[in-house]
Amino acid sequence: MKTTVLALAAFAVLSGCNDPGLIGARGITEATAAEVVGCTLITNIRMAPGVYGPVLAEPGLVYARNSVKAEAKAAGATHVVFDLIEPGVPVYEVRAGAWRCPS
Repeated sequence: MKTTVLALAAFAVLSGCNDPGLIGARGITEATAAEVVGCTLITNIRMAPGVYGPVLAEPGLVYARNSVKAEAKAAGATHVVFDLIEPGVPVYEVRAGAWRCPS
């Protein structure tokens, strides 16, 4: 319980920041591999979630995915395709391809 309260307090403090990991990235679309056929691969991105464990694993994963989207957008991508994650398996690295697709 104490860990949950501390995590929520830390999130509340940081939520006022402009950190893309917290606020997300606009203008980038999550897609599947089939949806980016005919698009150009810009780069592959890898990022480790900063926190793990039963309480912080999910927020850490969301933060890492948002950060990957922001990095993809900064590289000029319009779409991002995340590697599939097996449900129930701990995630130690988020991997994605950043793609530029025609409008």
